[in-house]
Amino acid sequence: MKIIFSLIAFTLCLVFLDSCYYDKEQVLYHSGGAACTDTAGTVSYAQKVVPMLQQFCYSCHTGSFPSGNIAMGTYANDKVIAQNGKLYGTISHSSGYIPMPQGMPQLSNCQIAVIKKWVDSGIPNN
Repeated sequence: MKIIFSLIAFTLCLVFLDSCYYDKEQVLYHSGGAACTDTAGTVSYAQKVVPMLQQFCYSCHTGSFPSGNIAMGTYANDKVIAQNGKLYGTISHSSGYIPMPQGMPQLSNCQIAVIKKWVDSGIPNN
């Protein structure tokens, strides 16, 4: 009886361990080997940047009392943070910056590349 129970327990362990294995690196680590197509051409502030900022930043950095006194949510405010390097520094977890979004995983390499391309292209309001 002990042998049957041991075999069942061993089999269940193998099933659970095998079911945890996932070999899609781009899903596990956000970027993987997949090419980032969001940086092709011009990066649109309205279509690419704002949706990311809404998802990851605006919930804490808008309103009457924005977190860290970093106000976002308008092009003018977002532009200031992009120009002074704080936006890219925080999302890329660069040394000397507080890693953002706080309490969440780092943005994917592709998402960071979109922000970087927008900044590098002169922070257009497009």
